Amino acid sequence: MAYFLGIDAGTQSMKGLLIDPAKSWCSEPFSVHFGRELGSYNSPDGFLPDDDPAIRHADPCMWLDALDMLLAKMRDAGLPMAQVEGISGSAQQHGTVYLNQRAGHILAALSPTRNLAEQLRPALSRPSAPIWMDASTGAECRELRRQYGEELRRITGSNAAERFSGPQIMKFARQEPERYRETASIALVSSFLASVLAGKIMPMDRGDAAGMNLLDLRTLRWHEGIVEFTAPGLREKLPPCVPSDTVGGILSAYFARYGLRPGIPINVFSGDNPCSLIGCGGAAPGTAIISLGTSDTFFGSVADLSRTERMRFGHIFGNPAGGFMTLLCFANGSLTREAVRKKFAMSRFAFEAAAAAATPGKYPLLPFLFPESTPAVAEPGIRCDFDPAALPSGEFIRAVLEAQLLTIKYHAGITEAPASVQLTGGASASPILRRLAADIFQSPVVIGGHAEAAALGAAMRGANSCGSWQFDRLTEKFCTATEVIRPDRSMRPIYDRALAEFTVLLHRHGF
Repeated sequence: MAYFLGIDAGTQSMKGLLIDPAKSWCSEPFSVHFGRELGSYNSPDGFLPDDDPAIRHADPCMWLDALDMLLAKMRDAGLPMAQVEGISGSAQQHGTVYLNQRAGHILAALSPTRNLAEQLRPALSRPSAPIWMDASTGAECRELRRQYGEELRRITGSNAAERFSGPQIMKFARQEPERYRETASIALVSSFLASVLAGKIMPMDRGDAAGMNLLDLRTLRWHEGIVEFTAPGLREKLPPCVPSDTVGGILSAYFARYGLRPGIPINVFSGDNPCSLIGCGGAAPGTAIISLGTSDTFFGSVADLSRTERMRFGHIFGNPAGGFMTLLCFANGSLTREAVRKKFAMSRFAFEAAAAAATPGKYPLLPFLFPESTPAVAEPGIRCDFDPAALPSGEFIRAVLEAQLLTIKYHAGITEAPASVQLTGGASASPILRRLAADIFQSPVVIGGHAEAAALGAAMRGANSCGSWQFDRLTEKFCTATEVIRPDRSMRPIYDRALAEFTVLLHRHGF
């Protein structure tokens, strides 16, 4: 039997699981919560406290301690670690780890008698790593926009974004030039963890590297001009950027302490978004995936860049199964839904019932209760052509929920019904949101059976690159639906009209 290990290093925890594709078997996920289990790092939410709320860094050694702890938990639970035939991983996108000239030697000489953090801290040229939540690079983003304008989106798939690695590196090079000079290699969180497992500096996966504002998506190589503009000598500090199915190294002897066999292949790690795409069953075009979380996120596969040319917002990353993926993030997600529920002092059951009983598609509005990224809205507030305070509670709730899904459909450029819409994330349990998604998109809404999509997607990537399993077969085995909600075809003209009115409202307010 051949098992494949998938590891996911998220913002607040690290998770791992095994799969056996031949038997369609998946282990329970194991996890290490940074705040609860690694309290010495003083990072209850996965990042170090800072007086400036725009600064969000984490200690890379926290991830190393978590990796040691995670693998020990899996070993101690009796999982067949000795039968693992390949490893892949997922990690929060955009974060960067800075390594000095000693890093390669230290990685190659890891001792099983000492833990990873103790051995690798001297390999860091910067003691902390900016993560995806960091928003302190506004000045650097403005410089990139002045220099490249819309060309930056055309080249890299994204406008300059505060959390992206390129602006973060630019800020570091300017504010801490000595530490930048001491930096011999810059890693993403994903490639850093892969390097630790392999005992050498690993290349970056193209899918994850696309979240840096540095990769030319048309050549899939570092863009020399943008790289040089970002920081002097940066090109020499960036590792090679390779296809997602690349086996970039083999397992270091250090990890024999967890029952793993040294020498097994390691697939290059990728970002959590590309891995979630795979773990949600979205490897091939046709499935739209909507994650209903703190923010709402839309992502899906596209075969080529021509299908993304109209995108005004969002991002283009690499799809581990080939081609590309689009991603749109909507800040007014569950925070907005919870704010509306609390406004009316309703239980979740009452909230659902009120929305279900209300009139469909009657009240178009723009539900920006909080600042929004898609479209860019700095001043929060409800925009509509009526007094929202005059609406009965159920009508207002339904209007907000409909608007959240209509804005996803509009900005994703969906003009034809997808083959299916998969819902994931905490709010995907909502019956009214499931029903509205089916009727607004006029597609079957699929609820998947696995909560840890990023870790599962990582394990599937490992089975593909290290075990020659094709993604269509892996999707059949691990991405089965537990529930399907069929669209009500009578709702189509109602929501076609609602989308047209929503579009007019967006344009009228300059979005």
